[in-house]
Amino acid sequence: MQISSTDIYALVGLTSLIFLIAPLFLILYVSSYNRKKRAHAEEKEWLRQNFENELLRTQMEVQEQTLQNIAAELHDNIGQMLSLTTVTLTSINNNNINDTAKVLEKIQGAVQLTSRCVKELRQLSRLLYGKELISQGLKTAIGLELEWLNKTGIYKFNFKSDNYQPDTRQGDNEIILFRLFQEIINNVIKHARATVISVELEQSEQDTLLTIKDNGQGFVIDEKMKESNGMGLHSIQRRATILGGKAIFTSIPGKGTEVFIKVPKINEHAE
Repeated sequence: MQISSTDIYALVGLTSLIFLIAPLFLILYVSSYNRKKRAHAEEKEWLRQNFENELLRTQMEVQEQTLQNIAAELHDNIGQMLSLTTVTLTSINNNNINDTAKVLEKIQGAVQLTSRCVKELRQLSRLLYGKELISQGLKTAIGLELEWLNKTGIYKFNFKSDNYQPDTRQGDNEIILFRLFQEIINNVIKHARATVISVELEQSEQDTLLTIKDNGQGFVIDEKMKESNGMGLHSIQRRATILGGKAIFTSIPGKGTEVFIKVPKINEHAE
């Protein structure tokens, strides 16, 4: 079968068209790939800057919360004990200076008050140092915070962290996680009317898990989420998302609330 010249011309034309179009498609593909690559790099940079801004904001909030705790302790407890010490010592005057037994009793009382002040100041210094999460770890910081709150005698605290091992690579994540813990505990204290608060800190191979439960009055989650502030629920979700994780709220009116936070751990192979 003979091929006509028309068929040959058509074949040559089609081949030429293919060779012309192929580079064009290649150029378009490379251009699209580069655009996606740039967009991905820009998104990663945005996420990095967003994380750094959130981390800085969280560090400032943690410091502010710490200072508020210390200010309250100084005013309500240590300040009162020092005032009592002053009153005790100034009550020793010329009228009872010769009554050795009474003078010694007042001095002993002042010594006891001073010793209590020293003990309280040591606990405060531990609380302040406990916020240095990179060196102390999330487990230690939560324990110290609960120890401080336990002094109020209003709540019963249960803290379980048996399988949680400190990891210095988690430092930045732990700062934000600790702020989430503080925010949730503050919500419980302000709104829940609870008597028992349970905190569980766990870790799996890939994730860090934080669960906080209370036996308070609970609430309807959908209604709270519609509010602009929503008891800080939006902030909790946003911060968990920034860490690449999630926050799940479970609440039954009259029976209490559970907040479950799951965030991926930083590992040595992460880019």
